[in-house]
Amino acid sequence: MDIKVSELANLPTKLGMFKVQSFKEGEKEHLCIMSKDLGDVVNVRIHSECLTGDALLSLKCDCGAQLEYALKYIQEHGGLVIYLRQEGRGIGLLNKINAYALQDKGLDTIEANLKLGFKADERKYDVVDFILDYYKIKAINLITNNPLKINSLKVEVKKRIPIKISSNEFNQDYLKIKEEKMGHLS
Repeated sequence: MDIKVSELANLPTKLGMFKVQSFKEGEKEHLCIMSKDLGDVVNVRIHSECLTGDALLSLKCDCGAQLEYALKYIQEHGGLVIYLRQEGRGIGLLNKINAYALQDKGLDTIEANLKLGFKADERKYDVVDFILDYYKIKAINLITNNPLKINSLKVEVKKRIPIKISSNEFNQDYLKIKEEKMGHLS
């Protein structure tokens, strides 16, 4: 993998003080947000970019709430959030909005992706192994409900830390599909 790594910098936020470092993989620039001390077994959240949820605070998904949960968790317990630039389960922003339009017509998130010619989930996690190796991380506690993330990593996953997010009227079906069709854990 040809990956360029930025310098380490401070990032003060409303949730606390973090360190940040960017990893450039081709055209994608991923971000690591970390606490001051990582520890021996590192608490890690692998978070895929969701512009609508993370930045625009959309209620259609739980992405923004999951990111905030993870940042609060690592602020309190130490750890690392790996923010991957793979919008819309890896289909990109334009296609994600097209999928939203299909969802407005009654399709669920998986059906919409399939109708657009994509798999249910196009995300890849190879760069995560590079990042964890870069920080010399050998074992993690993974902050996730997604079994695909647990099974895709080369590093030892000591335990899974579930993310508890309340549903709302706009994301109830979305969360149900994630659990029933994608095997997400609670």
